[in-house]
Amino acid sequence: MLKRILIGMFTAAAERNRANILKLAGLKSALSMLDLGCDNGQWTLQVAHRAGATKICGIEINADAVELARNNGIQVTVADLRDRLPYEDGNFDLVHSNQVIEHVPDVDQFAREAFRVLKPGGRLVLSTENGSSWHNIFAAILGWQIFSLTNLSSLQSGVGNPLALHRGTSEFTSSWTHKVIFNYRGLIEFLELHGFRNIEVRGAGYYPLPSFLGGLDPRHAHFLTVSAEKK
Repeated sequence: MLKRILIGMFTAAAERNRANILKLAGLKSALSMLDLGCDNGQWTLQVAHRAGATKICGIEINADAVELARNNGIQVTVADLRDRLPYEDGNFDLVHSNQVIEHVPDVDQFAREAFRVLKPGGRLVLSTENGSSWHNIFAAILGWQIFSLTNLSSLQSGVGNPLALHRGTSEFTSSWTHKVIFNYRGLIEFLELHGFRNIEVRGAGYYPLPSFLGGLDPRHAHFLTVSAEKK
């Protein structure tokens, strides 16, 4: 019963977060788009449609997902986000990434490359979990692993938190473990360090309260979504 409630809260927050991404992606027309971690390409197409993109590229490391994304019409390159992206400078109007940066070992490289491949005036729309969400704060007070960092081992998920959504799941690939969890201010300052400006932040999820409250108080929302411009 409790697990069903937790899954319901997470699903509501994730849906509201996707709505935030689409709103930010649609703020300015973008003819070309790159999705960092495009998976099977279905969500990529939704974001591209909202932005008005006709050139849609993606980076993905999972071979099975790559084939699905290509079948969905995405120009996919198999690459590791720790490396230099296989694109020239100033190639894209929009770079998008949803729930990916927390899995990347070198976030500086991630941000540098996103900035490099954007055109001047282009935007990064990025979403990730928030270490300052109320449920993460309460977990830390109890001495538990915060929810956003329970997938720290490829041997088993949900380590250190008895209420973790996927606690006890068996082995999974190390690329799915969480390496860096940002807090509200940390994410803003990090992007500013890498040259991004005009940063707008939206929140979603406010466990255990209704998800929409995250939009009123993004500092303590579960998901953070930012739009940041390359000046």
